[in-house]
Amino acid sequence: MDKSGILVGSAMGAAIVLVLFTVLFISPPESIKPEIIVSNGNSASTVGEVTPVYSKKLSLIEIFEKSEPGVVRVNVQRSESADIVNGVGSGFVFDKIGHIITNAHVVNGANKVVITFLDGRSYNAEIIGSDEFTDMAVVKVNADLEFLHPLSLGDSSNLKVGEQIAAIGNPFGLSGSMTSGIVSQLGRLLPSGNGYSIPDVIQTDAAINPGNSGGPLLNMRGGIVGINTAIQSATGEFTGVGFAIPSQTIAKIVPILIEKGEYKHPWIGISGRDIDPDLAKVLELKDAVGFMVVTVVEDSPASKAGLVGSNKTIEVDGLSYAVGGDIILAVDGKEVRKIDDILIHLQRAKTIGDEMVLEILRDGRTTNVTIVLEERPN
Repeated sequence: MDKSGILVGSAMGAAIVLVLFTVLFISPPESIKPEIIVSNGNSASTVGEVTPVYSKKLSLIEIFEKSEPGVVRVNVQRSESADIVNGVGSGFVFDKIGHIITNAHVVNGANKVVITFLDGRSYNAEIIGSDEFTDMAVVKVNADLEFLHPLSLGDSSNLKVGEQIAAIGNPFGLSGSMTSGIVSQLGRLLPSGNGYSIPDVIQTDAAINPGNSGGPLLNMRGGIVGINTAIQSATGEFTGVGFAIPSQTIAKIVPILIEKGEYKHPWIGISGRDIDPDLAKVLELKDAVGFMVVTVVEDSPASKAGLVGSNKTIEVDGLSYAVGGDIILAVDGKEVRKIDDILIHLQRAKTIGDEMVLEILRDGRTTNVTIVLEERPN
């Protein structure tokens, strides 16, 4: 497969990554660090009182005071020794039943998970469900109702670049720490290190450091708009580029994790590359937009729908280009500028069994192809 290709529905590769994506999760020095530096992560029918999302903007002080009781510390033990804590992350209370949301990378492989609340009380937690492909996990504690202060989800689809936000978590194990910043960009594609990329990610300049993984990213009305997940850094330290999984994804996937313990993702089954200016020139296209199909996976939804991959390679100025494949211009009427647009639409709006209409360019003509989405293979 072309190294620039991406497996749609699995988003493999994406692009050459020149910097290190770091998962914000504190582990002992001898632990193997993942490629992404992980930090720490309502309703499956929410029960009881929930910290409300306010109609008016709040001060940072008000946001912290109202949200801090719902933010928890997540201690993880992966070794056999009961005296050793192998990592510290963050999380937040999702409902009055005792469900806590955190990042999958925080609790994956854990022998024991301990949740600590604001007043210092700790409870052993059971892992209810996990989805490594969106880096979200749900654990549950049997805590007294008085200690469960669920935080409400805001709507990440309403976020604007430049909007002020705040992050709360346990950076470097320092419990209940708050930082603030702005939304730097929306709709990022985050390499996850498992062969797939996480679409529709929020980029922020709020300081996010190891130990923040799983903690909430809040708007100025006190609503959760994301789960702090990773930073982009060459050193492992925060350099002004942090990432959070949006609340739209939380609202879609977490109730399924609570109900079934896992989430099955839809899949198209193609690999290819974005149309850049050089490829557009080679293909004699007017605009450098769209996604060209290079390979169609056998017996995939794309194959069954009749999508066509590249059938030859040509060389221009010493560079080889795979050509002849369908060029995807739109999905369900939404313009496709690059692969991110397809993956974000899959994440936000589609599930297994749904139909998706692709507008494609083939042999100089545009036509529509309807695909029935199937479960993505691991």
